[in-house]
Amino acid sequence: MNNKVAIAISGGVDSSVAAWLLREAGYEVCGVTMRLGIPAAGEEAAPGGPPTGVAAKTVCEILDIPLYTLDVAADLEGLVIQPFLSAYLQGRTPNPCVECNRSLKFGSLLRRVRDLGCDFLATGHYARVEYTSGGARLLKPRDLRKDQTYFLYAIDRKALGYVLFPLAPYRKEEVRELAAKAGLPGAERPESQDVCFLPDGDLASLLRRYGREEYWAGDIVTRQGKILGRHRGLPFYTVGQRGGLGISHRVPLYVLALDVPGNRLIVGEKEEVRAAGLRADSLNILMDAPPVRAAAKIRYAHRAAPCTVAWEKDGLTVRFDAPQEAVTPGQSVVIYDGDLVAGGGIIREAL
Repeated sequence: MNNKVAIAISGGVDSSVAAWLLREAGYEVCGVTMRLGIPAAGEEAAPGGPPTGVAAKTVCEILDIPLYTLDVAADLEGLVIQPFLSAYLQGRTPNPCVECNRSLKFGSLLRRVRDLGCDFLATGHYARVEYTSGGARLLKPRDLRKDQTYFLYAIDRKALGYVLFPLAPYRKEEVRELAAKAGLPGAERPESQDVCFLPDGDLASLLRRYGREEYWAGDIVTRQGKILGRHRGLPFYTVGQRGGLGISHRVPLYVLALDVPGNRLIVGEKEEVRAAGLRADSLNILMDAPPVRAAAKIRYAHRAAPCTVAWEKDGLTVRFDAPQEAVTPGQSVVIYDGDLVAGGGIIREAL
């Protein structure tokens, strides 16, 4: 049995219980935590708890498993932060958690723990992996309210074969109960929703920190070019946004598009923000024969919408059965065949 597992552990309830479950199942478990090298980020205290590094150490001491700290600052910088900044400055709204999972956690971190002699990398994500003769498959977990497959679809298919998600059969409330039963800290701690390198959601500070201030105020216009007001910089807006425009109008207005060459924020009424479909690139396919009829999620909180998918060599085209609101370039579209994740890509344009 290949039974040596590294668990990416933050000290939060999900990764802590995942580590406990692995140990109880008879695996040889070690904890790994990542040194991010970001001021006020990697060692940031989670809400209601101690700093991440301290919390992870405490959990590993309770479980009597070793803890290794790996410096991933250079990988985070090159693989996640710089692409994140570049996308914003191109008028796209990126999802850094998708790229972090693809390139960092289940990319470079997985390779490093494999080099340390571990058979698997486990995390506290709510998702499920099935191992078949044709390869590993990614599926939704039991607790659909916590389903995180949207953020995981971009993991390389071969890498999935070395991944464990111990929380797949559990609901969140059951995980908290297990934490209390095992004497693990953080059972009642609220969850942090922050991006690890953007703990305060302060994009302006991040742009200044990296000297990426290639943005400036410009016009807010309708599709017909009528000027309605001024925006403070395109990186601070996203398609579908309604509030924060600073303009008054007879009906609510929504962001329709970011015109980077003209430095214009294009707005319109609600019906204008609906799209019949989309095109996406940076494709990752997790099935040998992905479905033509499927359901597509265009953001994490979005209900998967019935659609027809044309799978192409370097991308895909989705046609929704009913128009969808706020199809946003830079975000991911994830395609589902029931509970199975067929694959997905980065939205290039709305149709």
